[in-house]
Amino acid sequence: MRLVFIVAIASCLWGQSAPRLADGKPDLGGKGVWYPRRVGDMASARWKGGRSADRDVQIPFLPWAKAKFDENRAGKAKDSADACLPPGVPRMLFTPEPFVIVQEPKRVIFIYEGGAHVWRFVWMDGRPHPKDPNPSWMGDSIGRWEGDTLVVDAIGFNDKTWLDDAGHPHTEQLHVIERYTRSGPLRMKYEITIDDPGAYAKQWSNSTTIPFRPGEALEEFICLEGERRK
Repeated sequence: MRLVFIVAIASCLWGQSAPRLADGKPDLGGKGVWYPRRVGDMASARWKGGRSADRDVQIPFLPWAKAKFDENRAGKAKDSADACLPPGVPRMLFTPEPFVIVQEPKRVIFIYEGGAHVWRFVWMDGRPHPKDPNPSWMGDSIGRWEGDTLVVDAIGFNDKTWLDDAGHPHTEQLHVIERYTRSGPLRMKYEITIDDPGAYAKQWSNSTTIPFRPGEALEEFICLEGERRK
């Protein structure tokens, strides 16, 4: 019955324009959750383990990063996410676990069901990044609006995560630029640019679409070590 109800709501909303808040900005929240499809390899449009990214990307690896990627992909390295540690950014958005977005005047809050129930504050008050951020799993995020697109600039990551399930590595020099564009009630374009001079010779980017599930809510999720490999 619940599935029938959700499908009925979706049928009514499909094709409508994106909802807006009283100040005219796109409403990235609402009564429901964003539910990413699994994008296992953010550089590939042909990922056998789930939905692919929008296009194939030739990754500008530095030699050590290519060797590390090959090791990770072959399953010879430990994936911190298997130990129930936060997946980091952008991997958190490529994992099939729902999240909600809460918009406030001076910050936007992302709350994730998975990844040990982590959250992010995206500061919208014009502040700069700290000069020497303490490396963390989810980094330091500041944002701004470019038209109807929320642009998030994030730095300050530790180097313990992968960019995706395929095992693309990064360093603490990682600089992530995300673009969130809600194109309708049921979908949001997610564009990601990776800038990490410690691992890649130049910036590279890709994108995907994240569906919205009206009427759903975040639930309690308890991660068990090794569970993600089953």
